[in-house]
Amino acid sequence: MITTSEEIKRRLWDGANDLRGSMDASRYKDYMLGLMFYKFLSDQTLATFRSTAGVSKSANNVQEYEEAYQQLGDTLSGMIQKVLGYYVLPEHLYQTWVKDIRNGDFELQKVMDSLNSFERNIEIKGDADDFKGLFSTSIIDLTDSALGNDLNKRSKNIKDLILLFADLDMVDLQNGDVLGDAYEYLIGQFASSAGKKAGEFYTPRQVSEVLAQIVVKSSNISSVYDPTVGSGSLLLTVGKHLNKSAQRDLHYYGQEFITETYNLTRMNLLLHGVRPENMDIKNGNTLAEDWPEDPDRPEEGVQFDAVVMNPPYSDSKWNKHEDKPLKVSDPRFADFGVLPPDSKGDFAYLMHGLYHLGQKGTMAIVLPHGVLFRGGTEGQIRKRLLEKNYVDAVIGLPNNMFTNTGIPVCVMILKKNRELSDPVLLLDSSEHFVKIGKQNVLREKDIAQIVDTYVDKIEVASYSHLADRKEIIENEYNLNIPRYVEAMDSEIPQDVDGHLLGGIPMKNIADLKVLNSIVKDVLDNALTPLREGYVELNESVDDLTKEVLADERVKNKSAEVEGKVTEYLQKFWGKLISVDSETELEDLRDEMLAEIKQILSKFDYLDAYAGYQIIAEIWKNTLFNDTELIAGMGFYTAGRTREPNMVTKGTGQKKHEEQDGWIGAIVPNDLIAKNLYSELVQKIADSKEQLTATESELSELVEAAKVEDSDENSILYDSIKKNKDDEPQDSFDNKKIKAELKEAKKGSDEYQLLHKVSALMNQKSKLNTEIKNQEKELQGAVYERIENLTNEEIDSLVYEKWFGGIETKIVNLVEAPLKDELQTLETLNTRYSTTLSDLEKETEQVESEFESLLSELVVK
Repeated sequence: MITTSEEIKRRLWDGANDLRGSMDASRYKDYMLGLMFYKFLSDQTLATFRSTAGVSKSANNVQEYEEAYQQLGDTLSGMIQKVLGYYVLPEHLYQTWVKDIRNGDFELQKVMDSLNSFERNIEIKGDADDFKGLFSTSIIDLTDSALGNDLNKRSKNIKDLILLFADLDMVDLQNGDVLGDAYEYLIGQFASSAGKKAGEFYTPRQVSEVLAQIVVKSSNISSVYDPTVGSGSLLLTVGKHLNKSAQRDLHYYGQEFITETYNLTRMNLLLHGVRPENMDIKNGNTLAEDWPEDPDRPEEGVQFDAVVMNPPYSDSKWNKHEDKPLKVSDPRFADFGVLPPDSKGDFAYLMHGLYHLGQKGTMAIVLPHGVLFRGGTEGQIRKRLLEKNYVDAVIGLPNNMFTNTGIPVCVMILKKNRELSDPVLLLDSSEHFVKIGKQNVLREKDIAQIVDTYVDKIEVASYSHLADRKEIIENEYNLNIPRYVEAMDSEIPQDVDGHLLGGIPMKNIADLKVLNSIVKDVLDNALTPLREGYVELNESVDDLTKEVLADERVKNKSAEVEGKVTEYLQKFWGKLISVDSETELEDLRDEMLAEIKQILSKFDYLDAYAGYQIIAEIWKNTLFNDTELIAGMGFYTAGRTREPNMVTKGTGQKKHEEQDGWIGAIVPNDLIAKNLYSELVQKIADSKEQLTATESELSELVEAAKVEDSDENSILYDSIKKNKDDEPQDSFDNKKIKAELKEAKKGSDEYQLLHKVSALMNQKSKLNTEIKNQEKELQGAVYERIENLTNEEIDSLVYEKWFGGIETKIVNLVEAPLKDELQTLETLNTRYSTTLSDLEKETEQVESEFESLLSELVVK
């Protein structure tokens, strides 16, 4: 059975939550991710042994490796070392730990010995700096009381964690980057759980995407540098957006001060398949000690094609080092003539990154908005940046995007090869997001719009502006975005004459751009001139809406959009069902997104980015998972594959997984039921409707029986179920109803009412049994049908799963701006329908009624 990356992610994160207990997420990640990485090293060692010894993959590989090592010793380990840059001895393999656990021979000390042995072997060889210190006791401390108060508890927790990865082949998973994606996913999940501490190691994915896509689309990249590298996610996101050839040649550089996070970076890059010779990651303070340096050009520093960075915000310790503070003579700062203030190191990080930026490269850095307008030495630095024409763009992001701060941040893009005439792009994306949990998140369409606007250098009302040098000088080198991009005012200004005399101002009618452009005559016919510059509606907005949406021009445009979308879906349907192990799924997704945007952009007044988001969500919710399965087993085989539906039951120590039926690997059970067993589905629906009606009738009788002095109360009250305080509940006691019915005289009112309740209860019981049997029949039929679906049925069902309703959703984008403007027209009509004269008449009437009421009052 093929396991998809989504399944692995869910399984590992669920396991992490079950196992970590009360341990802080930012600390637990070191244990979990460290052991996961050690499993990768062990699997790589075994895979290299197999290829070296010419043996096939089997359950006996560990024993074969042990026997070969006994015969060849250092010769074998040296061969593995030469290929991988490291090796794990047979007795220290992760697989050996698992065997010991299952045999009941596990000792926590053996894990410690294994990790220490790996560290010693690497240190002795001396040529694999990328692996040194990864498992030092400061990172993975198996004596830590947070793992358990005693040795037995710590041993159990580590055993459970070891078994979490036991059956995963990390070498196989690294192909297609499934392993790297899972690792990156876990880092992100730990960041969400760690709160503010996550700022030490994680940049949210959508922010990384903005920075990475911009630098990749702006420069030819063979080297990328992150001076505050954190978990390495920014570096890897840059690499992800390069073609495969460029990825193989890309050299990753990064520096990180926190040792645990530095280790996280190295593991992350290695798990993503980055070769050790293509990565230089240093554990050190970026500002205290410039790195990397070029020995041949000590005053210049190494230059990179791309620099990306999410440094600590307003770092107040940036120049408080143990040896000596930095001075303006430092080559990184000398060109600016001043240092940033001691209390805020934002520009210090920027200047460091800029110093290492190549002449044709692009730099993207995340900063607090204060750098755009603060004065003092920061103002001088900003002026110097603008005078030297380094600032290419400033992008404002929403607030509350990061776990370690709620403040809004911006992305500054810098280049050294700008033309003097090039304007600075200022872009405000602060209102473009969706709220997920406590965080604001950029959607795929928000990221795409930011990147497109930057690449095309376009102006969009209330979104982006191109500021030339003259305008920036007039603003005294202040780059605060609201000075250049006016926020959209959704409020329509009030019109005094309209309120006094009534009528909708024609200037507001003229602002209805879409209606005027597409159906101007329909709009004009719905308006009657009232006086110069003012009109009134001569029909309801509801009627006008029906006319507009029924207009041939609107219908023709909708039909044209629908036709283009249908062609588009058919084209990519063929590509999606044909994916194989060679298909780059990310590339296919990008192609699909780019094409829908291109198609929809040709239609005026249609939000192409909304269509882009629709397709992006299909990929996220369905296509990535399904295409992975199709690539592994073929479309029709995947369509006829069923897998156990595993559900979690119990809590605490009794929590476990067990099978609850079957589910289609890519064909949903509910679609099979709806489309292939519609008669049985309808029968179940009819039975449930009858059951609802029966339950409703019984509930009415219970409520009536609770009403004192009613016939139902005197006959039925004693038969209502009661709690321990003798308070009536919401149902009848069947035994009591039957007993009362036996005692009642046939034909009496009492008998009739009791008989009615008894019949309803019997009917309810019968319907419940009927529904249960029908559902069991349907379930069994669906389970069997999954494996016997025809090719045509698979085509139809999967197409509906992937694309059902997509044409309608995108066609609705044609109507959306028309409906928005019609709603505006409704607002205007309501606003100006009541004049001052009407209000005065209403006031006079109320006063008259009040005086009349007063005159009727008689004082006694």
